[in-house]
Amino acid sequence: MEEERRETAPAARARVGISGWRYAEWRGDFYPRGLPQCRELEHVGERMSSLELNGSFYSLQRPASYERWRDAVPDDFVFAVKGSRYITHMLRLRGVEVAMANFFASGVLALGAKLGPFLWQLPEREEFDAEGLDRFLAGLPRSTGEALELARRHDDRMRGRTWLEEGPDVPMRHALEPRARSFEDPAAAELLRHHRVALTVADTADRWPAFGEVTADFAYVRLHGSRELYASGYTPDELDAWAERIRGWTSGVATPDGSPRDVYVYFDNDIHGHAPHDAMALAQRVEPT
Repeated sequence: MEEERRETAPAARARVGISGWRYAEWRGDFYPRGLPQCRELEHVGERMSSLELNGSFYSLQRPASYERWRDAVPDDFVFAVKGSRYITHMLRLRGVEVAMANFFASGVLALGAKLGPFLWQLPEREEFDAEGLDRFLAGLPRSTGEALELARRHDDRMRGRTWLEEGPDVPMRHALEPRARSFEDPAAAELLRHHRVALTVADTADRWPAFGEVTADFAYVRLHGSRELYASGYTPDELDAWAERIRGWTSGVATPDGSPRDVYVYFDNDIHGHAPHDAMALAQRVEPT
């Protein structure tokens, strides 16, 4: 019966993209010479199905920026959004209620139907603390309606720069990328599974744990470089191996319950301009044509 269910279950979708897109080194390579900077995201949207927004990690963006990014890409494009480092690195997941409200009020919901999963990246010094992590994960909004209610509790610093418009209430997904070895404790994966938050699979040239357990109804992968962090490109054999692994998730063959999982993959090996080329090469292997 289990094998029959796996054979008949429809495959989920893989989306492959890049982490960020504003890199001067890409101009004259991935970006054709003479392409205006304001059209670079449009260029990405013509060649990929998804992108991880990382400016949101460094500072609160403005609604007008999210609207502009939303309108620059095709209707079926999806943005992953990297959560604020103020929440993850400075507050370190503690006392984040106001900061979280400000983050969701800053315009991320303006992405509308193009809003994909949120990534919460932890610093290496942030060790696994079951109680603290449980409290943080429980406070994450699980739908755009919940996110809007949270956003309305923003503080005065956000006045005049918020997006608080009503829209369809649709589910939201979250992924966590820890970097401390203590997160290899099986209890960490079990806690993420309880909250339906994906444990990010990370390729970091052995700098940080790779993980790999499926803990949510989707998988989230970040490829930072297999040999040199943020710098080395991926060989055809390495891309083939990742493609096989991704197909295992989208088909359900490699998931704990045999159910297909959507997969989001982002290349962050941008230093020498490998990321967009690797993303397109992997997409050719796993995305529908």
